Amino acid sequence: MAKKDFAFGRENFILIAAAVIIIAVGFLLMSGGGSKDPSGFNPEIFSTRRIVIAPVITLVGFVTMIFGILRNSKNKKVTE
Repeated sequence: MAKKDFAFGRENFILIAAAVIIIAVGFLLMSGGGSKDPSGFNPEIFSTRRIVIAPVITLVGFVTMIFGILRNSKNKKVTE
């Protein structure tokens, strides 16, 4: 059976999948905090989880995605 020539190696796909999960978790942490009464104000939208923790987690996910894309796979040989 012939080995398929993919642009990324196994490690790259694992890092990219982990990055997608980390980004999704960051966005889920940012969600919520709405008010049940449309004329009322809910100060929960300014919680530390939504304005500090979730953006940092999302940023870590994006950095992991960039690292997963740019990382050279160990089992890939560069041919010229």
